[in-house]
Amino acid sequence: MPEQAEKKSEKAREFELKADIKVVGVGGAGSNAVNRMIAAGLSGVEFWACNTDAQALELSAAKNRLQVGAKLTRGLGAGGNPQVGMKAAEESREEIANAIQGSDMVFIAAGMGGGTGTGAAPIVAEVAKELGALTVGVVSRPFFFEGRRRANQAEEGINEIRSKVDTLIVIPNQRLLEVVDHRASMQEAFVEADKVLMQGVQGISDIITVPGLINVDFADVKAVMQTAGSALMGVGRASGEGRAVEAARNAINSPLLESTIDGASGVIFSVTGGPDLTLHEVQEAANVIYQSVSEDANIIFGAVLDDRLHGEVLITVIATGFDMVVQPADHALVRPVERPVQRRPEPAQAQAPVQQPQHQQIQPSLLEAPVGEEVSITTLETTEEEDGPSEEMQKIASDILDIPEFLRARNR
Repeated sequence: MPEQAEKKSEKAREFELKADIKVVGVGGAGSNAVNRMIAAGLSGVEFWACNTDAQALELSAAKNRLQVGAKLTRGLGAGGNPQVGMKAAEESREEIANAIQGSDMVFIAAGMGGGTGTGAAPIVAEVAKELGALTVGVVSRPFFFEGRRRANQAEEGINEIRSKVDTLIVIPNQRLLEVVDHRASMQEAFVEADKVLMQGVQGISDIITVPGLINVDFADVKAVMQTAGSALMGVGRASGEGRAVEAARNAINSPLLESTIDGASGVIFSVTGGPDLTLHEVQEAANVIYQSVSEDANIIFGAVLDDRLHGEVLITVIATGFDMVVQPADHALVRPVERPVQRRPEPAQAQAPVQQPQHQQIQPSLLEAPVGEEVSITTLETTEEEDGPSEEMQKIASDILDIPEFLRARNR
């Protein structure tokens, strides 16, 4: 009996020592991501759905649900206004803290550009960090066709949450068009985006909780990810000849991520395989990763044997410490600016009548233009041939960047 009691106490201590990992979906997109992870059977973590929309919360698959800003929004959502989302989270700050209390690691999933995700996610992150949790944000940028206003709100939200989390992963939704089949449904497309979060969460959970031949614990993960800035999380799986190299390349080259592993200053990678995993394969996978990261990178390596992997190799990579290079096409809605057609003056006719002087209206701001800078001057002239502004000038008068192409085409 004493021996059985001792074994039970050892198991209890082992359970208590496991890292407490929570995934919090904030807003509509974040809650949908949580739903899909639950449906996929992701284990080893605790899920929370956080929203201002009471009706959306009712449809959540998460057992743990938190309505924020009930007094402010009356459960009707943030109306696409990040300020409302932020104030709603501030109103429910204590409830957020109670939900996150005791966590070792918190993943915050949100879509940027709307109201609740953009405004509330940074507050949730701030609370998590204040409570001492390793805080990781996984957020998405809107599609180009969603317009400049939403893109600008997303950029502001990303900058705000970046300052609140230890590590941030950004997924541009626009790149879904590059990785999914043209016949894929919207649901299937968003599942692909969620895989980045899902595989990363599962990979970290496995790294921390599954004992390996070469073990990696939560302290190792924290050392690489704490206050690390931008990050990449990837999982690669392959079989057959060259499986280790292929799995490593798949893990570090996700087209859905905004950054690559190149130049990373902190890396954790774990190689998992069946009983047939060889030392040479581990070396080959490691070389793929070593060749891409900084020479002075802090690299932590783990290896796990899993009898369920027959003929396959699974590689999980967490890379941090990038010097992000912003690509304009990934962050803003860029369209060519239409310019008025410049007319060449017609040759003067012999004995042409003297023309009356033209009056030019010059904007005051043009008078302050630097010397040598080309400026445009609008000439106000009334003739019998031209009754009003040209079609080109009418197009410029409206802010074409705020109107998607397909709507402008409809209005023509």
